[in-house]
Amino acid sequence: MAQLFTVENFFTLLMLIALQAVLGFDNLLYISMESKRVPEDKQQFVRRVGVGLAILLRIVLLYVLLAAIEYFQDPFVEVHVDGVIDTAINVHSLIVLGGGGFIIYTAMKEIFHMLVLHDVEAAGDEKKTKSIGQAIFWIVIMNMVFSFDSILSAIALTHVFMVMAAAIVVSGVLMIVLSDHVANFLKKNRMYEVLGLFILFIVGIMLVSEGGHICHLALFGHPVEPMAKSTFYFVLVVLVLVDIVQGRYQKKILAEQALEQQGEAAA
Repeated sequence: MAQLFTVENFFTLLMLIALQAVLGFDNLLYISMESKRVPEDKQQFVRRVGVGLAILLRIVLLYVLLAAIEYFQDPFVEVHVDGVIDTAINVHSLIVLGGGGFIIYTAMKEIFHMLVLHDVEAAGDEKKTKSIGQAIFWIVIMNMVFSFDSILSAIALTHVFMVMAAAIVVSGVLMIVLSDHVANFLKKNRMYEVLGLFILFIVGIMLVSEGGHICHLALFGHPVEPMAKSTFYFVLVVLVLVDIVQGRYQKKILAEQALEQQGEAAA
């Protein structure tokens, strides 16, 4: 027990918390978007319960991975069609591919929903169609998908279960606090909802590419390469900058049109 409280384990704990924070942004965005599908007075409850349950399940997943990590990595289905497709699917790749596909579907569905509805107020009411249980369920499930790689990264840094479990709990508490702030920001700045959905769409593509790489997927002789986290954050920054520039340019155009209308009225 005394070996647990060492300087090495302390710095490893700090590294794991930082790692969870860096890798958790996409998860944070999904939690904030998903919680909006329930009544407003229950949204904070959904986020906190969902993340709280996810923390417990992450610790269970960590224990399972430590005990049977080779079973998650060994392929159970192999497909080889010369010149068309080559793959060796394992449990890890299946989880990541399924999560990425679901996120892409969710983002596209919400974007389409925004385009086809004309009454903004009615749209806001219609979107909250999920029950509290459903929202919590999907937050927990997607939290597990997002956490899979961060847990594997943690295992690469240390094999001390208590250090990894502590990092999961601390990062989970931080996620609960930050998810409230992200949700409040999106509520006050609804124009950024579209930006958030497109970021979520890119997150789905990133997970699908990562899952394809894990199962060594090759299509027509071309292997699927994973999208690097650095690429994801670069694209994120570009999207935010484009949104800011477009918003300011739109304000400039509206101001010019207002001046023109004033000039016409004075004439």
